[in-house]
Amino acid sequence: MSAQKQDGEHPSAVWKAAAGNAWVQMQDVLDAMLAPFTPLVLDSALRAETRHVLDVGCGAGATTLAAARRLGANGSCTGVDVSPPLIDAARRRAHEAAPGNARFVLGDAQTHVFEPGAFDALVSRFGVMFFADPVAAFTNLHEAIRRDGPLSFVAWRSPRENPFMTEAARAAAPFLPALASPDPSAPGQWAFADAARVRGILEASGWHGIAIEPVDVPSSLAVADLDEYLVRLGPVGVALQDADEATRSRVIAAVRAAFDRYVEGDVVRFTAACWRVTARRA
Repeated sequence: MSAQKQDGEHPSAVWKAAAGNAWVQMQDVLDAMLAPFTPLVLDSALRAETRHVLDVGCGAGATTLAAARRLGANGSCTGVDVSPPLIDAARRRAHEAAPGNARFVLGDAQTHVFEPGAFDALVSRFGVMFFADPVAAFTNLHEAIRRDGPLSFVAWRSPRENPFMTEAARAAAPFLPALASPDPSAPGQWAFADAARVRGILEASGWHGIAIEPVDVPSSLAVADLDEYLVRLGPVGVALQDADEATRSRVIAAVRAAFDRYVEGDVVRFTAACWRVTARRA
C-alpha cells in the first residue's frame, strides 16, 4: 500500500503516473482494505459545529466522500491530491454521490494557496507522509484551518511493525537487486514512523494539543485479489514494470509464496500498525 520514489524524482512524481493509475485500477480492493481507518480519522475531527473539511492526500476520494456523507447537505468536504488519475477517479465518484457536497482539487497541499481559515477541520488517511518539506506543508495547512480547528490523520508506524507491507520487497530482493531499501527520513510510506519526528514537525508548524496514539487495526483482503495487489502496488510493483518476463515470473512466484502465512481460507488477514495523530490550530 505504497508508492516508492525513484532516485532523482520529486516525491510526488510517482503518484502522477504509474502509481496513481495502479491505485485507480485497484480502487475497490484498497477502499475495502483501508475502510477500518476512516472512522479513526473522522470521529475525532467531525464535531457538531463542523461544516467544511479538508482531506489531504485524498487519493480516489473514499475518505472525502465518507466525510461529505456525515456532514450532509449543510456541509462539504474538499479533497486535495497531486495525482491526476486519482483526482479524476474521485471526481467521477463524486458526480455519482449524494448529496453532492464533495469537491476535489488537483494540487500539492504543501504549496497550494488555500483561503485562510476556510476549513473547520483537516483530515487525512495515509496522505501526509509524502511531502518534500513536511514543516512547510503543515504550516501551509495550519493557515487553511480556522482557529482551534482540529487536525486528525493516520500514518504508518515502522516497517518492522508492518511485516505484511514489507514482505513483498523482502521476497523479491534476490531477483531485483536494484530494489531500493526505504530511507526512513525520506518522503514515502514510512516517513512518519518516528512519533518524535511527527511531533516535532507539527510543533514547528504551529499546531498545539498534539496527541500521537499507536493503533493496531485488523485488516484483510480477498485471496482472489492478492496476486494483483502484489504485482501492481508498492516498490515491487514499480520495479516489475521494467523487469523481463523471466525475472517477473520468478518474482511473482517468490512473493506469492511469502504471503501464504497470511492466508486463512479465502481471506488474507494481517495487522496494520499505525499512528492516530490529533492536534488543533492555535
